[in-house]
Amino acid sequence: MPRLHGYTKKALIELYTKMVTARRSDEKMMILLRQGKAFFLTSCAGHEVAQLAAAQNIKPGVDWSYVYYRDAAFVLGLGTTSREHLLSFLAKKDDPDSGGRQFPYHFSRKDLRIVSPSSATGMQYLHAVGAGLAIKWEKSREVVYVSSGEGTTSQGDFHEALNWASREKLPVIFHIQDNEYAISVHKSQQTAGGSIFKMVGGYQNLARFDVDGTDYFETDLAFKNAVDRGRKGKGPSVIISHVVRLLPHSSSDDHRKYRSDKELESLSERDPIIKFENTCIQEKILTEKELAKIKTDIFTKVNEDADWAEAQESPEASTALDHLYSSENTLEETELNIINEKVVLIDAINHALSEELEKNSKMVIYGEDVADPKGGVFTGTKGLTTKYGQNRVFNSPLAESSIVGTAVGLAAADYKPVVEIQFGDYIWTAMMQIKDEITMVRYRSNGEFVCPVVIRVPVGGYIHGGPYHSQSIDSYFYHMPGIYVAYPSNAADAKGLLKAACRMNDPVLFFEHKGLYRQGYAASPEPDENYILPFGKANIVQSGDTLTLITWGAMVQKSLVAIKSSRFESGMIEVIDIRTLNPVDWDTLYSSVTKTGKVLIVHEDTITGGLGGEISARITENLFEELDGPIKRVGAKDCHIPYHTDLEDVILPQTNDIVEAIEEIMEY
Repeated sequence: MPRLHGYTKKALIELYTKMVTARRSDEKMMILLRQGKAFFLTSCAGHEVAQLAAAQNIKPGVDWSYVYYRDAAFVLGLGTTSREHLLSFLAKKDDPDSGGRQFPYHFSRKDLRIVSPSSATGMQYLHAVGAGLAIKWEKSREVVYVSSGEGTTSQGDFHEALNWASREKLPVIFHIQDNEYAISVHKSQQTAGGSIFKMVGGYQNLARFDVDGTDYFETDLAFKNAVDRGRKGKGPSVIISHVVRLLPHSSSDDHRKYRSDKELESLSERDPIIKFENTCIQEKILTEKELAKIKTDIFTKVNEDADWAEAQESPEASTALDHLYSSENTLEETELNIINEKVVLIDAINHALSEELEKNSKMVIYGEDVADPKGGVFTGTKGLTTKYGQNRVFNSPLAESSIVGTAVGLAAADYKPVVEIQFGDYIWTAMMQIKDEITMVRYRSNGEFVCPVVIRVPVGGYIHGGPYHSQSIDSYFYHMPGIYVAYPSNAADAKGLLKAACRMNDPVLFFEHKGLYRQGYAASPEPDENYILPFGKANIVQSGDTLTLITWGAMVQKSLVAIKSSRFESGMIEVIDIRTLNPVDWDTLYSSVTKTGKVLIVHEDTITGGLGGEISARITENLFEELDGPIKRVGAKDCHIPYHTDLEDVILPQTNDIVEAIEEIMEY
């Protein structure tokens, strides 16, 4: 039987069928777009051969794949079908990628281990590293495939991923499909020296391959070598496939605006499918007649698939809010059994983490400085590396996006990552990973993939931390759907809430006020290992019948001190610690306001844009007739937090500010 580079005629026909299917699907989708039957498309035309060379070496359902929006031929190579792609393209109810929630070509298939990507290309690099860590810990022989265009290598996450993967010798294969254009910007304006191959040359343990991505057999050989290295534990690889983008960046782009007529005319000369056809003909494996027959058959099938897909049902409008959160977070509050008479908040956190590590062998903790002997800059993780080992509690690079991004990949691999951002003031480099990835994975994959990551974040002022160690960041995350937010004011609540977070099947931001870590007033009797405090259950700290004071975090204690300093009896003022910012226990708040008719909201974050504004708006909308005066708010001034105490005191809310607000409200 004739062979070509080890491939039988049958195998070559299968490859050719897939690359032509990808091309014909693109063409058909463009027709449907022009007919107004769809909204958007990113074509893989010109990339097919390189993608199929990659797919040929990846084991579907075994190896992990982190794709980007131009990887249609790759996922066809793993076992998806043109019908499925058309369902996604037309955003039908049975779209297997997202149920109509995502742009087309954002492939997601749990059975094939193709993990849902976002349109913020580049985020997937760190997810792949997380999956690679899981493989290394489990000592399996899987590999992780992650791909993008050449423009995305300008993203910091690309280099952070290369650094971590190379340091740990992870089995990650970075496939850079270099078509020379990041939308309209040529790579000469993107990459120093114009060569990604040279740019990544400094990473130890990283193998590099620079191949003609229009030549199937050359690209296939590179992937064979890279996959072999990965399976043998020799480390990651970068494969730069030089491909050609035959169509504009997307259906909303016109490449005639930035590519010359001469360049556009020359594109067909590098068409990888034509090159594959010519090779098969020259080597007498396939004839022109045979190739024409295959193309005709595919043309017919794709047309039939399109007709079928058009006839399928659209998503039901009633499902638009589905899959924001798990339906399994039904934790109930457990009995409060005391094991220690007193524990400070930071120790309660440490104990909760230790107990949950003991309970869940798939839970890992990492971040900057969290491992022993330091055990975190605030000692929240002290002793945990010693007790549970370096694969369970370990230091990360000083890169917040890396910390959060790798957690996304670990979560997809069924781990429970609990990560620490050392100071809330430095969370911003991880913002893309939180907002576009962690919060959206469940929703955009139609519930197929989940991301139950816990992010511990020390926050808050009153510690002489200045502008970069004193920020309150509540308001930035409160309005972010898809993630729960906790903010305890005392040790017992911190332990119960953190243990709940570690058992939930959704992502959690866990705010810890630095100023409360070792304060005596935030200490409390310590609950036992079975104590769980569910999210969305406020605490009535003290009862009252005249004024409802709503607060959380460090402001709980300041509010109590203010009440004692006021001329009003404590029984007049009801103090509610909401404990979690998402969800808020609206029932408890509404019940109290209905009773008192007066409302004061106290928080550390700025007045402008702070959570107090949302609470005020909701109470006004729902209980306007019950109010006996305007709702008042006390919060920080709209200013950065200065270093000197006298300056800090001006910006952050003080006890006397709360007293004045109480007295003003009580006059109504």
